[in-house]
Amino acid sequence: MRSQPSAGDERGSSVVDFVLVMVLLIPLVLGIVQTGLVLHVRNTLTAAASDGARAGAPVGAGPEDAARRASDLIRAALADQFARDVRAVETTLDGVPTIEVVIAAEVPALGLFGPGVALEVDGHAVKEIVP
Repeated sequence: MRSQPSAGDERGSSVVDFVLVMVLLIPLVLGIVQTGLVLHVRNTLTAAASDGARAGAPVGAGPEDAARRASDLIRAALADQFARDVRAVETTLDGVPTIEVVIAAEVPALGLFGPGVALEVDGHAVKEIVP
């Protein structure tokens, strides 16, 4: 006859506990990492757009200088794939001549593959004019 297991016999239960905790913990950690990646890319693109707009604002510079500067900054800080859609235009904002740089990019899931997060950021700078 077999004896019944005692109440204190919990051999193997730590494996089950580990699996149950990891099933919840891994998606949580991956979600935090993905959020951090998206925020890092967004902040870098925003800084590049603003700096690019400032590069196109002085007298003698134009939208092409702004787009080139923003693309160079993105390539240096991130990767070429994020600098594919950089647009710069000279526009008027509230009656003030302005250089506007718009950057559109997609951040892939965890930086690898899969459905991405679409981002579009812009930067503005007041265009200098000759008095």
